[in-house]
Amino acid sequence: MLHSHRHIAFPSETRFVHTSYEARHRFGDLERAENRRALAEWITRGGDTKFRVLELDAEDVIEEIVHGPPTLGSALAIVFRSYARRHGKPRWGDKRPSYFRRVTMLRRMFPDAQFVHLVRDGRDAVSSLMRMPWFTGDIYAAALTWREAVDTGRTLAARLGPRTFHEFRYEDLVADPEATLVKLCAFLGEEYDPEMTRAYEHARRTVPSSRKWHLRTHEAPNTRAVGAWRDRLRTWEGDLVEHVLATRLVDHGYELAGTPRPAAAHLARFHRTAAHRWRSRHAHAAMDRLAQTREPNPVVSLLAGPARVSGHPNNP
Repeated sequence: MLHSHRHIAFPSETRFVHTSYEARHRFGDLERAENRRALAEWITRGGDTKFRVLELDAEDVIEEIVHGPPTLGSALAIVFRSYARRHGKPRWGDKRPSYFRRVTMLRRMFPDAQFVHLVRDGRDAVSSLMRMPWFTGDIYAAALTWREAVDTGRTLAARLGPRTFHEFRYEDLVADPEATLVKLCAFLGEEYDPEMTRAYEHARRTVPSSRKWHLRTHEAPNTRAVGAWRDRLRTWEGDLVEHVLATRLVDHGYELAGTPRPAAAHLARFHRTAAHRWRSRHAHAAMDRLAQTREPNPVVSLLAGPARVSGHPNNP
């Protein structure tokens, strides 16, 4: 929908923003042209990235990065700016579900970024995530991912404010796309473009049918997937998910089904998993703070003009 706007270029998931940030130390001092070239080669040809989805000429992008400002954020912005330029648009964005965990990283590189957080009923989000071929977790991990996402969203909304952070619900988007998108465009400072509600026409040309989990993008917006958790989750799973997410579901305007209290063993496992994830998350944050002290260059983008990053972190 965002890519269908006449001013905004929005690729499918690229997967090189957070990975290049995590690998930034290996490229050394970016004041040196050979190091910028190594970074550019890694972004455009590395096995861990999806640069190819942008359909850009790698050599052209490499040379632009080599001759650009000596920061990681600048190199990444050059890639997205090239994509936007290819589509004749002045603005760009990027999306990835896990970006809700990486807002600090993104704001370090793109201080003027705006963030879009799309929230879906946690029961539907969990049931959808469990069906994804790339998801390797269990029902406990899936429920905790949604809980962490909405908790983070609430914190970010308060910290960043309404000019930087915009949250809305999947159910409202599919029920009344135009009204919801008008508000989104107002947040972005853009006029609403009716083409956004016909994004499925673009998706039919660009989203391959082999990616079965994205086939709903080939359809006009509809509410058929709302409440699908009732058929997708086993009884005990539905009981567990609603119980552990109940307060947050209500806070986001979702009606509870009144499922029975889950078994004590399931609750105990959920809380053990939550404790482990809490420790892991805080350890990762501490390691990143240490890594920041060893950076040879700033990471902020020094390119002129808009460099906006958006995400849809809570709609598996």
